[in-house]
Amino acid sequence: MTPLLGFMPDADPATPGVITDCTNFIPFLNGMEGAPTAITPSATPVLNAACLGAAVTTNLAGSRRVIAGTASALLELTSGAWADVSRTGGYTGGSDTRWMFAAFGNAALACNGGTIQRSETGAFADITGAPTAEIIFSVGAFVMALNTTEATDQWHCCAAYDETDWATSTATQATKGRLVSTPGAITAGGRLGEYAIAYKTSSIYRGHYVDAPEVWKFVQVPGGGAGCVGKEAWCDIGAAHFVVGEDNFYLFNGEVPAPIGDNAIRQWFYNNSNPQYRYRTKAVFDRQNNRVWVFYPSTGSETCDQALVYHVLAKKWGRATISIEAALNFVAPGQTIDGLTGTIDTLPDVALDSQYWLSGGQSLSAFNTSHQIQLLNGASASSAFTTGDAGDDDDVSLLSQVRLRFAQKPLSAICRTSYQMESGDAFTEDAQGAMNDGKFDVLRSARWHRGRFEFTGPVRVSGIRIKTQVVSRR
Repeated sequence: MTPLLGFMPDADPATPGVITDCTNFIPFLNGMEGAPTAITPSATPVLNAACLGAAVTTNLAGSRRVIAGTASALLELTSGAWADVSRTGGYTGGSDTRWMFAAFGNAALACNGGTIQRSETGAFADITGAPTAEIIFSVGAFVMALNTTEATDQWHCCAAYDETDWATSTATQATKGRLVSTPGAITAGGRLGEYAIAYKTSSIYRGHYVDAPEVWKFVQVPGGGAGCVGKEAWCDIGAAHFVVGEDNFYLFNGEVPAPIGDNAIRQWFYNNSNPQYRYRTKAVFDRQNNRVWVFYPSTGSETCDQALVYHVLAKKWGRATISIEAALNFVAPGQTIDGLTGTIDTLPDVALDSQYWLSGGQSLSAFNTSHQIQLLNGASASSAFTTGDAGDDDDVSLLSQVRLRFAQKPLSAICRTSYQMESGDAFTEDAQGAMNDGKFDVLRSARWHRGRFEFTGPVRVSGIRIKTQVVSRR
């Protein structure tokens, strides 16, 4: 059996195991599987407007808050309802006024280009004297604010251990600075261990704490033009950041960004995403499954309507079709036997090992275009993938059988084969056959063969075997 190498449209299609196209087919550690469907968790009503950012914040006692932002309000999910926790007077924003969130001590913090907001419980309020910022995160004893009204290349840090004090002072260590050695605004930023990382479109800066009076020292890291396209186009995967750049995907461990899209997905992504709205890309790490989901606007779309999926350990790519407004790791209240209603047949179609069933369990989630938060862990409904090319430019071979190795067999599957006599010609679609005994029987002579497999229900595929024999030679 040839292992599946994942979605690699940039690779030579004659490479054994490559997938040249796929639909709702994403990697797991030992192969590829059908992408999950979205399900609506209990006690989570629809927002009254588009979600422009959401997060789960945790205080020092371990208490969690689920907070979502719209153009005009901040809302908290409380007792099965979205409670308005906006500051007095609310907010005024547009479709690109994205909310960013951070937790610091017992406070939840938020910003959307205006004055930083703070709340320990209940409503948020302006932090007097705080900068207006696009980006906010906590690191060590500080809260960092980036891309401010004063200058889009500027950073601020609050007083040590005091997120309410932003007045520049050597004594408190509240200070600010600018990143001017490369052009452009700060596009994203976040914590990486004890470092504060700031991204521009084509550069990366690493900040480390050096005490007063400088407090934070930022240096540009070598990266050959690596940067981040937007403030949500990165995520923390533990020991590194996963970053969507202007020219590649990167893993950045604090030293040098390593490109990971070459000869696999890089060119395809930039050909098939909308360059005008690529800054709206959103990356979220599904820690339970070791997968990064990259939601992006496809060509011709202004909103995120497609997703690439990268498995951090397997280093493989997949693809899914989904339209979202915002993404987060949602912390569900969990389910108990006593809390279930209905019959077994009416229970959510969620795997028993999913964290959906655990109190405090994290689940990759997204707000759909109807402003409803949904968990992305339902059972796969349908998926498909297209193989690479099996054959040779000189030999005409007879394709007689294709067999898949299933880690989980689907409810049903069909195979649509196609063939090509000369490389560079369009493939001609051939027979369609149902699966029989885990295999698909075919009878076609050609120089090159390709198969597309379409599945119904959950499926896991770890390998493929294509049976051919040479029947003539040029």
